[in-house]
Amino acid sequence: MAKKPAPDAARRSEKSRRAIYDAALALVAEAGYPRTTIEGIAARAGVGKQTIYRWWPSKADVLLEAFLDLSEQGARQSGEKLGEAQGSIPDTGDLAADLKAVLRATVDGLLDPKFEAPSRALAAEGLVNEQLARQLVARLLEPQLQLYVRRLRSAQEAGAVRPDVDPRIALELFVSPLAQRWLQYTGPLSYEYTDTLVDYALHGLAPR
Repeated sequence: MAKKPAPDAARRSEKSRRAIYDAALALVAEAGYPRTTIEGIAARAGVGKQTIYRWWPSKADVLLEAFLDLSEQGARQSGEKLGEAQGSIPDTGDLAADLKAVLRATVDGLLDPKFEAPSRALAAEGLVNEQLARQLVARLLEPQLQLYVRRLRSAQEAGAVRPDVDPRIALELFVSPLAQRWLQYTGPLSYEYTDTLVDYALHGLAPR
């Protein structure tokens, strides 16, 4: 009698991991961060609590990993949409056009329900959970902001931005207003809005 192939432990583990990611994101969107529990995630994912605790020490770590995974998927899709490799901002030689393209893709992501709900839940929890907020900044936000830093430095080298400008501060002229409008519902998110942010920011950054 032919022997049945042994179960693929790696494939089984990856399937469980993805189920846990999906469950965590769904629950935090439905119930909010405070009411999301390891028990609830385990039940939704169809795994035992011990499986989750074997990989993550707390629900914050589960949600952070799930959100990072979701964000990486979104970055890949945005890169494909912009015709660029993940981890870069287009450099066509036209700084304004490149920034507008990236911010338009960002608007699409912020308005995507599968991203918006867990993102808002984690952002809200980050206001009272400093450790979670610092991890989100270090592992997600700051790496994304550094993409803008590199693009602005490239523009400086090309003479499109004043050499005395600090790119890390300059990027906040268009990134921060967008984040505030999204978080606090102070106005609608649109391509027209982000295009205007870029125009206003670059008017002050242009060489004198």
